[in-house]
Amino acid sequence: MLSPKVLIPFLVTGTIWGSTWFVITGQIADVPAAWGVFYRFMLATPALFALAMVMGQRLRLNRPEHLLALGVGIAQFSGNFLFVYHSEQHITSGIVAVMFALLMVPNAIFARVFIGERVQGGFVGGSLVAIAGVAMLLVHEWNAAPLGGNVLLGIVLAVGGMMAASIANVVQANPTGRGVPMVSFLAWAMVYGVLFDLVYALATEGPPVVPSGWQFWAGTAYLAIIGSVVTFPLHYNLVRQIGAGKTAYNGIVTVCVAMGLSTLFEGFVWDALSAGGMALALLGMGLALRSKQRR
Repeated sequence: MLSPKVLIPFLVTGTIWGSTWFVITGQIADVPAAWGVFYRFMLATPALFALAMVMGQRLRLNRPEHLLALGVGIAQFSGNFLFVYHSEQHITSGIVAVMFALLMVPNAIFARVFIGERVQGGFVGGSLVAIAGVAMLLVHEWNAAPLGGNVLLGIVLAVGGMMAASIANVVQANPTGRGVPMVSFLAWAMVYGVLFDLVYALATEGPPVVPSGWQFWAGTAYLAIIGSVVTFPLHYNLVRQIGAGKTAYNGIVTVCVAMGLSTLFEGFVWDALSAGGMALALLGMGLALRSKQRR
């Protein structure tokens, strides 16, 4: 974990993704969430192919590799983000980020099922502490309901997004996925995801809503290039290097950044319940991170 090739992308992805939770709130304020997701990956997809070509990675995939890219693309770049964008219409972005920090739990379960990773008891114990902390934060959110939305629906949507992301994280690390250069694999996965996003947006929201404000497109460009093209190759390489469970713990960094921004810009108010929940969540993440995974 302290090796620079692990630690640097671990911190970079956590910090960038911590900021993206708040940027998303500006996107869903201007257009329906489905179109916001589509615009993000519409911009990110050609940039990811350009990066693959610059790196000299092969772009041709065989049939099993395309099928895997299809599954990962729909899970990661459609299901995950559609759930997340809709959830932030009901609960603050920082709380959604804290919930996603629990990604290590389904990651560990799916990694055990699909690629044979096992975890020690310390991982389970730390995860339970973190879950208790997140539960306290959700109770606080339920009492405050600052967005005036349906908090329960927001929680359910966030869990759906977390499950979709976890499946994508783990499945891409199977032998077929490991045989494909990471950036070119993600580029094709994003193609399938953005096509699904387009069909979903047309079916649910009707004709495209195209905002004219530069702020929306600046935010979309940030999410597409910095929050997607830069981070996803780093993230998935970490999954292959240190395992899906431990990679999910860059959520420690993500949570700190996201909750700081939510406090500054979304009016999140701390009290004893939320502060105690945050402390428990971070403590549990730290305990689980210290445990060792076994392949």
